[in-house]
Amino acid sequence: MNLRDRITEDMKSAMRAKESARLGALRLLLAALKQREVDERIVLDDAQVVAIIDKMLKQRRDSISQFEAAGREDLVAAERFEAEVLQSYMPAAAGEEEIDAVIAQAMQASGAAGVKDMGKVMAEVRPKLAGRADMAQVSARIKAKLAG
Repeated sequence: MNLRDRITEDMKSAMRAKESARLGALRLLLAALKQREVDERIVLDDAQVVAIIDKMLKQRRDSISQFEAAGREDLVAAERFEAEVLQSYMPAAAGEEEIDAVIAQAMQASGAAGVKDMGKVMAEVRPKLAGRADMAQVSARIKAKLAG
């Protein structure tokens, strides 16, 4: 069963169990997936679904930080719940050692010599770690390794 089918089945289960908060989060996700399919006239594969989920998770993290700054704990709780639901569909997170190994391999494969080669390294790393690591942190690690 592919990821989209699993999400659809989980939505049906949430309907049957009358879990309205979970159902709402899953409907938001399915709407985003459907929108992308209609806009681009494609059928999404699992990698594209993970990319959409990753984007939605980033939006939730941004919203949480803004709501916390505004003191809106009710909205923070709702966003955290949606983030938890979305996170359950992401692949297992990559460990520190795995991230370092992928970065080292990408640096060797691209022949990166300095910070100016950062784009080449990111192009190698992104497909391998997409959805499994925070790319902002990975980028910072690459920059540190290339600089020093």
